[in-house]
This record gives sequence, C-alpha cells and structure tokens, in this order.
Amino acid sequence: MQQETENTHLVITAAGPDRTGLVERLSGSITDSGCNIEESRMSVLGGQCIIILLATGPWHALSKLEGQLDALGASLGLTLHHERTGKRAEPAIPYSVELVTPDHPGIVRNLAAFFARSGINIEDLQTSTYPAPHTGSTTLSVMMTVGIPAKMHIATLRGDFLDYCDSLNLDATLEPVRG
Repeated sequence: MQQETENTHLVITAAGPDRTGLVERLSGSITDSGCNIEESRMSVLGGQCIIILLATGPWHALSKLEGQLDALGASLGLTLHHERTGKRAEPAIPYSVELVTPDHPGIVRNLAAFFARSGINIEDLQTSTYPAPHTGSTTLSVMMTVGIPAKMHIATLRGDFLDYCDSLNLDATLEPVRG
C-alpha cells in the first residue's frame, strides 16, 4: 500500500471542440483537487483541441480528481480518458531529431521504423507542412525527441541515422537535447 506522502501519476487525455478557457478550467480542476501538472502537451488541429497531461499528487488527491473527471469532461464538452501510471523504469538520454524535406507519404513511418529497429523510443513528435519558398511545393517539417538507451553508442547511432537519411534524401539532424 502506498504511503500518503508518495506521489502517484495520472495520465489524462482530453479531446473536443476548441474553445477559449478549456486549459484554464481543466488545469484549475486539477489544482483544486490537490494535484500538480508535471508535464503537458496541447494542440489545436482543425477545430479540435487535444490535451495530454501527467498529473501528480498524493494518492487521495488523484483519487478525488479521478472521481470528478466524468462530470468535468461533460461540462467542458471534452472526451476525457485517464490512466494511472508510474515513473519510467529505464532512464534514456533525450536527443532531438529535426528533419525538413519535400513532403510525400511514408516519411514519418520510415523514421519511426528506423528508431524502432534501433530499440529507441520516440518520446515526442510534431509534424507540420508548409509551402516551400519560391516553388510552393509542400515541405514537411518533423521535430521529435527520442529516448536513447544509456548503453547505446551514440556515435555509431548518429552515423547509422545520417546514412539512413542520406539514402532517402532527407535533410536531418540528431543532437542532444539542451537543458
């Protein structure tokens, strides 16, 4: 049984029509229940707001929050899902990957496959497209953070990654995340 002083973790995802004030009301409910938002991501895609966050706090505060989430989701017009989780078992070294290339189907899949084959987890992924200057052709921008296992030889990985990108004519970098 957990001690009351131990922190526990709750991942909450929220999705629904975007409106002003959603983040304030959701974060306010989390704070009012005695919990803290340790990590979060929010994005508006089309007219939909997507939020994912990690709430932490004593077990009783998280239980209180869990009991309020259905009503909170209904009042905000959001679909909420929550799941208890723990801290990561194996630490990883965060590296940033940035890529810019003419857009075509399969680029994100190919990048994900490279990292999966290498035993590397994708921690964060953002993609966007925009018209290239002068030509107007669609350009893809990919920014991701990957978690490299501490036992992995970084120089070998970097070389393999750059060779892989060269073979697909992708302009990419793999650098340590600067704190």
